Amino acid sequence: MRVLGASVLVMESLTLGFAILLATKDHSSSALIYGGVIAILLFLAAGLLKRRSGFYIASVLQIFMIAFGFAVPSFFIMGGIFIALWAAAIIVGRKGEAARAALMASQVENS
Repeated sequence: MRVLGASVLVMESLTLGFAILLATKDHSSSALIYGGVIAILLFLAAGLLKRRSGFYIASVLQIFMIAFGFAVPSFFIMGGIFIALWAAAIIVGRKGEAARAALMASQVENS
């Protein structure tokens, strides 16, 4: 779950960083600073996924990612896509961890 979540957060951060580069001519500096702060926080949140609180922080940042759509309207769509990827990473990650735990338990019983 941690690896999938971290990959989504890093890709989100990179996408937002490239969007900031594209928005430099059309938008105010405050919108660009807001986007930069979100991009950095998303990148740092990927490292916080070792703890349970990291998932909560990253989930809150997803909301801020969609809110960036008020500065760059295409990010309403991109934010929605990344929220779906974030939810999929959590769901698939939990299933993967459960399968791994079952495999480890069966190997211990066979030993």
